Amino acid sequence: MEADTFPEDLADVLVGVQRLIRRRLRGGITGPRLRGAEVELLRLVESRPGIGVSEAAGHLHLASNSVSTLVNRLARDGHLLRETDPADRRAARLLLTGAAEQRLADWRRRRTELVGRHVSRLDEADREALRAALPALRRLARTLHEQAGES
Repeated sequence: MEADTFPEDLADVLVGVQRLIRRRLRGGITGPRLRGAEVELLRLVESRPGIGVSEAAGHLHLASNSVSTLVNRLARDGHLLRETDPADRRAARLLLTGAAEQRLADWRRRRTELVGRHVSRLDEADREALRAALPALRRLARTLHEQAGES
């Protein structure tokens, strides 16, 4: 891999792996399929119960009205609860429903099994290379997240 194509090659591989994981996980799902942004929002609410719509929009780098649309859809489908913020009656705090918690746990389990199954097919050197790359990939994700927050 030449140095001048490395950023593009890396981005292509990361996007391709993510796309393939999403496609493989679609099979066997009961109920309506959750889109990527919906899963991201549910995971954010899981990690930050009671987060507000505006704050969630900032974390996801989406417009507030886009997150409001996601919240409405997820609430309608029984995945999110909106509670009135006692400090600001106009604002809502978001919480997962039991169904959403179960769905996320199932998604996480299935994703771990899928990736684990395919990683186990690689030789030890490739598995170790992937393991060694994780800290750098996490730093890359952090810098991308920080830059998105600046723009």
